[in-house]
Amino acid sequence: MPKQIKKKKSPSGSQLHARRISELMLEKKALDVTIIDVRKITTLTDFFVLCTSESQPQSRAITDHIHEEMKKEGMRAWHIEGFQKLDWVLVDFVNIVAHVFSKDARKYYEFERLWADGKITLVKDKK
Repeated sequence: MPKQIKKKKSPSGSQLHARRISELMLEKKALDVTIIDVRKITTLTDFFVLCTSESQPQSRAITDHIHEEMKKEGMRAWHIEGFQKLDWVLVDFVNIVAHVFSKDARKYYEFERLWADGKITLVKDKK
């Protein structure tokens, strides 16, 4: 019997957009960029994209960069929350939710622990 070859799955649109958001975070020097695939464990969203910011101005820059660049690419944010305090900013694209945390908020909320059943991918800068 011939050996069956498994086709490699091509990434979904949401996966590509999550990766793009992670790249935008890295462009603004975000730390600890992580993508959590939660498609198999919740219907809230498909992916969380997380990063840590070192300051409020950096949080603002990361959030603005994600919002503007994704809008240029035809993907508008449905909702942005936390932009006033910049401790934890959430940019909701429905299928993808981007989170920009201060160091203290990232440590406090332990988001990766909360969503540990998802597939967690650390994203490194290609440079």
